[in-house]
Amino acid sequence: MSPGHSSPEIAEFVTFLAKERNDSPHTVKAYERDLTEFAAFCENYYGGPWTWAGVDRLAVRGFLAAQQRRGLAKRSVARALSALRTFYRFLNATQGLEVNPARAARTPKLEKTLPTYLARSEIEELFKQAEARAGAGGFQQLRDLAMLELFYSTGMRLSELAGLNDPDLDLVSDQVKLRGKGKKERIVPVGSHATAAVRRYMRQRDVMVGGKGEGRRPVFLNQRGKRITPRGIQLAMKRLFEIISRGKDLHVHALRHTFATHLLDAGADLRAVQELLGHASLGTTQVYTHTSVERLKKVYHLAHPRA
Repeated sequence: MSPGHSSPEIAEFVTFLAKERNDSPHTVKAYERDLTEFAAFCENYYGGPWTWAGVDRLAVRGFLAAQQRRGLAKRSVARALSALRTFYRFLNATQGLEVNPARAARTPKLEKTLPTYLARSEIEELFKQAEARAGAGGFQQLRDLAMLELFYSTGMRLSELAGLNDPDLDLVSDQVKLRGKGKKERIVPVGSHATAAVRRYMRQRDVMVGGKGEGRRPVFLNQRGKRITPRGIQLAMKRLFEIISRGKDLHVHALRHTFATHLLDAGADLRAVQELLGHASLGTTQVYTHTSVERLKKVYHLAHPRA
């Protein structure tokens, strides 16, 4: 029997990614789309009934080649392969499936890209303008400044900020409890500027919603008094990014990159930055050392008389 487009296995896997692994909504949607496209490809490839257990590595290679012929970027093709590998590991764990046809497929060689981050002058301009907007005390402006401050102060992910509840924030001890990938918890310090901005916003928020939902109340709300969605946060940060000249090219994740790069530039220990970011592997954090080295090279060539 063919799994078809609405495969129950894919649905279970998507639930696992969202609820158990706590992956970002963006990753969950991308993996679901990749697997649904693979299921559609298999229907044509096998020309009749097929099963996940019966898929061979030639089908996986054919699918990846078809994706590249469609003009998909190498990074997207690599993600599709990662989706298949993870999906088959999930089937192995939950259904005892012994094959993983995606394991032997080669990952497309990716061009090395350094993370996009903001220079110190850009960050200063961003905060100067965001603080000016919040000066009038409007709910949205105070909230957006508080979110910006937390992103830059802690390096938290978009999904982590969206999921914050009041008990997660300890504004007396200046720290926040974050739930990262795989529901792993970590405690991250919060800077004094961020603490002050969050306090100002929360006072306005509490006036707006009154006593509703106290205790487990979401930290950040939309103007209807509901938890702000990741998309809502992206739009809010996009409005702030427009303040600086290259703002149209920036995304929320640039604040996480900026947090890590500025810490390393100031001499922070790489392993400490790894813990703050919640990276499972030190190798993931090391990309920021390349960013710092590139910046140092520019400074060197500009400043050294015999460079």
